[in-house]
Amino acid sequence: MMRIAVLVWIGLLLSTSQLSAAMPETKQLAQAPEDSWTMPSATVLIDAGHGGIDGGATAGEILEKNINLAIAQKLYLLLNSQGIPAVLNRTGDYALSDDNRWHISRSRHKRDLSQRRQLTDEIETTMLVSLHVNWTKDRSKHGPLVLHQSSGESALLAFCIQDTLNRQQQTAFYPREGKPFYLLRKVDQPAVIVEMGFISHEGDRLMLTDPRQQLRIATAIASGIRQYKWIAR
Repeated sequence: MMRIAVLVWIGLLLSTSQLSAAMPETKQLAQAPEDSWTMPSATVLIDAGHGGIDGGATAGEILEKNINLAIAQKLYLLLNSQGIPAVLNRTGDYALSDDNRWHISRSRHKRDLSQRRQLTDEIETTMLVSLHVNWTKDRSKHGPLVLHQSSGESALLAFCIQDTLNRQQQTAFYPREGKPFYLLRKVDQPAVIVEMGFISHEGDRLMLTDPRQQLRIATAIASGIRQYKWIAR
């Protein structure tokens, strides 16, 4: 009996020492730095305009939100394949306002915009490229237009993208400062809004809804981003 008691006592000592040895590791895990839980980082945040209940500009059954998403997805794949890390803030047909539970506004539009801006704080990126489609009552207006912030870096990014889109669509337009636009006023990093063409113009509408032409638009925007990175480095 004495021998059994001694063996039990030794076993308890070994178990206690093993538990003590494991404690520092457990404590280390409990004190893991918060950086391990941060959001992903990338160079470009691609903002696919509108979505869900917000269809954007329309022409019959053609909705801007679908065009924006289709070209945004192509741009996302192009940039990442070219070594420019990108993230896409909308991967399907849903409204970003649905994800916004922190804004006290009852306006869905305000919640949508503030959610898009908030992502620029949460995700570490160096630029925001927001994709949209233009519309006007004047059916003769066509072509791309890039809107930028008042900062020089944003203007440079806009000029680079405008130049490559002009060559792609055989136009000669200049980018403009987009003072009234919420994203351009509130986002801290260089940001642009790319109006890729007019859904109200027959020729532009055919281009914007053709998958092959959508790829050409995405390729032009990606080329403009690469030009900007080369000049601004």
